[in-house]
Amino acid sequence: MSTANRLAVSVIVHDKATDRIATVHYGKRSWTPGPAWTIPGGKVEAGEEIDVAAARELHEETGLVVAPADLRLVHTVQVKEGWDGLGQFLLFVFATGEFTGELVNAEPAKHLQVRWAPAGALPGPMFPSSRSALQAYLSGSPAFATYGFDGSPDYYRLVE
Repeated sequence: MSTANRLAVSVIVHDKATDRIATVHYGKRSWTPGPAWTIPGGKVEAGEEIDVAAARELHEETGLVVAPADLRLVHTVQVKEGWDGLGQFLLFVFATGEFTGELVNAEPAKHLQVRWAPAGALPGPMFPSSRSALQAYLSGSPAFATYGFDGSPDYYRLVE
């Protein structure tokens, strides 16, 4: 049994002038139970710094550009088991209001759509780790959570 943690990143892009959050809608993938909303992000590549990975993933998925120095770590989620079946991972969630570019669906083979969503009316269903991170960020709650360690049989369930 491997004890290594995989690393993932997400970016909450908060356009504070309009109070909207950049969201992406994943299509059905081999590792998901169905289409679901999330925030931009992905895997950290070997040897890559997590803030650099976050900026890269944001640009790859949405076309938005952010400098790693403009990212603020706001939440960390330890996930017991990902939908891909490869074991636990750590998700580092950054936030920024400093970005350039237009929000576009830069990976249409992966995403059904991308859109700005009102911070008070986030779309669903959403990946639970994304919903947890967004709720913590928006409420100023503690910046660490675990997911799937409580033995709940439905921790793969998407959250409305």
